[in-house]
Amino acid sequence: MTSPAIHTPSALGLGVARAQIELKQFFRERSSVIFNFSFPVIMLFIFGSVFDGDIAPGVSFTQYFTAGMIASGVFMSSFQELAITIAIEREDGTLKRLRGNPMPPAAYFLGKIGMVLVASVAQAAILLGVGAALFGLDLPSEPELWLRFAWIFLLGTVAGTVLGIAYSSLPRSAKSAGAVVSPVLIVLMFISGVYFVYSELPSWMQTVGALFPLKWLAGGMRSIFLPESFAAEEVGDSWQLPETALVLGLWAVVGLVLCLRTFRWMRRDAG
Repeated sequence: MTSPAIHTPSALGLGVARAQIELKQFFRERSSVIFNFSFPVIMLFIFGSVFDGDIAPGVSFTQYFTAGMIASGVFMSSFQELAITIAIEREDGTLKRLRGNPMPPAAYFLGKIGMVLVASVAQAAILLGVGAALFGLDLPSEPELWLRFAWIFLLGTVAGTVLGIAYSSLPRSAKSAGAVVSPVLIVLMFISGVYFVYSELPSWMQTVGALFPLKWLAGGMRSIFLPESFAAEEVGDSWQLPETALVLGLWAVVGLVLCLRTFRWMRRDAG
């Protein structure tokens, strides 16, 4: 008599299950959720109230700022969130316990990616709703613009996710994680055209900002939520969409390579 075949869950199936666990854990940390979701909205209220004029014909600073905050929200939910939480999980032994389970490592990372995608989409939806309801943000009506939003959002999320996983190996302790991670993102916001119009930044700052993915993600979001006429105000007098795809894709590859080379399941002093 033939014994029944034993069904072994796939890495993808385990990754989906792991994503559900990650989401439960994420939303249980209320202070972190409130900060990640409220910070872009609070900044939108502040900047939208202080800078209520137009920066170009038919384009208010609030519209410009909202597009940048959507990009920043992606990196808050991916790069910042993962770099801090994985450093904490490494120190408290969570990663060591997971590594000792029969779950394939890929399932853990797929779970993180699933959590980031859901959190990023929710944060973007909140920002778009607030921007449209209170600050006159024009939402695209053309399907091709939403398709553009999808691929830029996805590329930015992937790049931010793998970079956050790789960067999580840098903090020496869980206590130092926030201090090591958050200032990096804040500086990137300033030099990437989120808080200020990018083309008006000093040339050296533009050069530095263009080296990092947040600048390109913010520019891509502006191409969706600002009128086509504003492209003339951008560096190069265009939205630079091919360059955006190239840079975000390259950073996703670089982040993946760094993950493979630097990720650790245990603390440095654990041997």
